[in-house]
Amino acid sequence: MITSAGLPRGVIVLLGSACLVIVVGGMRITADLLGPVFLALMLTVTVSPIAIRMRAKGVPLWLAMIVNVLVVYLLLFILGAAMALSLARLVDLLPQYQQQFADLRANLASTLRDLGIDQSQVTAQLQKLTDPSKVVGALEWVFGGIAGVLSNTVFLLAVLLFMCVDAIDFPARLAASGDQRPQVIGALREFAQGTRRYLWVTTVFGLIVAVIDTLALWALDIPLPFLWGLLSFITNYIPNIGFIIGVIPPALLGLLQGGVEKMIWVIVVYCAINFVIQSIIQPKVVGEAVGLSATMSFLSLIFWGWVLGPLGALLAIPLSLLAKGLLVDIDPSTRWITPLVSSGPLPRADDGPDGQLTEPDAAELEPAAEPEATAAPKAAAEPK
Repeated sequence: MITSAGLPRGVIVLLGSACLVIVVGGMRITADLLGPVFLALMLTVTVSPIAIRMRAKGVPLWLAMIVNVLVVYLLLFILGAAMALSLARLVDLLPQYQQQFADLRANLASTLRDLGIDQSQVTAQLQKLTDPSKVVGALEWVFGGIAGVLSNTVFLLAVLLFMCVDAIDFPARLAASGDQRPQVIGALREFAQGTRRYLWVTTVFGLIVAVIDTLALWALDIPLPFLWGLLSFITNYIPNIGFIIGVIPPALLGLLQGGVEKMIWVIVVYCAINFVIQSIIQPKVVGEAVGLSATMSFLSLIFWGWVLGPLGALLAIPLSLLAKGLLVDIDPSTRWITPLVSSGPLPRADDGPDGQLTEPDAAELEPAAEPEATAAPKAAAEPK
């Protein structure tokens, strides 16, 4: 098949794939720079309605800007302070479990030796796996992305400042450009609305899960329940595998403190709480806010985690919505991809008033009249 540009479609696909590989490679190289920018973009999109509503009620522009910036800064300060205090307490607590780690290592080595496995190799591997520093290392994968961004405070705060200021009158700019590029503006608005709904709903459910997990761990007498509740809140933004990451540290501490029985209780409580809330209730409330299938959500996690690191895993769904808006929704010729990557009711191929896909009209689904049925009366009316 030859396109309007005179090149075979296969050649265009290959060229586009090559360009995509180059772009993704560049993004991975500049992940330390792009990570804070994407985080600032998502936070600005989330809190921008506050300033917009203040302006609609007659609040001065300068006051709306200040409130918009302060809200974002306050969120980052609370998150960073909670992480710093909790990790500091964890570092002070782990040395107290050196003997428990040693006993656990000895028990595992004895069990594996009974199975006929070489003791020297078992001991070497268990010393690596049961080292208390490994627990901190496992947490650094989750906390490390945010901590790395927060460490670059000046750059992040500067990007947030300019984005929050520009977000005040950005809807008016979109409206001014809507007449010339309605499909582009419609795709950007859909991305902003979908991202905002997803982040707000995920935040609310993350808080619910964190509070319940914290209370449950406190009842089970697991050390540092607030830290593990904070970990549950953060991992709630990681689709599919966030719960698994969040349950490992408290389950390990339960094993060290109370044996296998307490570890099983921690796992059972976590599974019950997180399965009911995250797998049954949350998807129904979120509904079509994301518009991505389960497979695409999981692949988004893998892809963005590989490109941007831990922060990419936390922002996997919003970044995929941004990519979908810029690459698929923005061009009518590529919207046939939308039903393949989305969940929910199937859209039609026609454009809506804002450049989005719309549901088919019931009248349009009625079968058209057969041409033979109308041709016979017409032939009878013609003079011979």
